[in-house]
Amino acid sequence: MNIAIWIITGLLALAFIGAGLMKVAQPRAKLAANGMAWTNDYSDAGVKLVGLAELLGGIGLVLPALTGIAPVLVPIAAAALTVIMIGAVVWHLRANDAKGALPSAVLGILSLVVAVTRFGPWAF
Repeated sequence: MNIAIWIITGLLALAFIGAGLMKVAQPRAKLAANGMAWTNDYSDAGVKLVGLAELLGGIGLVLPALTGIAPVLVPIAAAALTVIMIGAVVWHLRANDAKGALPSAVLGILSLVVAVTRFGPWAF
């Protein structure tokens, strides 16, 4: 079970770090042109903040456990990413974009799985 959770955690970390870096590094107009219509509803700073939250959350999924420094941050990062993905699903559904809500829902569910399995006596 622990190996499966580590695989899920690693894949989530890659996805969130990649998505976060993309949002932090690229201008909002370029993100919107590449299919991220939600960026039109937010300011440049808002999009960068979401990207930073995803980037730090992705790092927080693996770095504390790998270093052994404050591993309690892993489930906290996973729970925070779950909340971010709930917001993403809500935005997509309000925009009548059910197809776009699916990836956010999958990432949110997987983040929740990591959060739940890393809390409690079975953690790590």
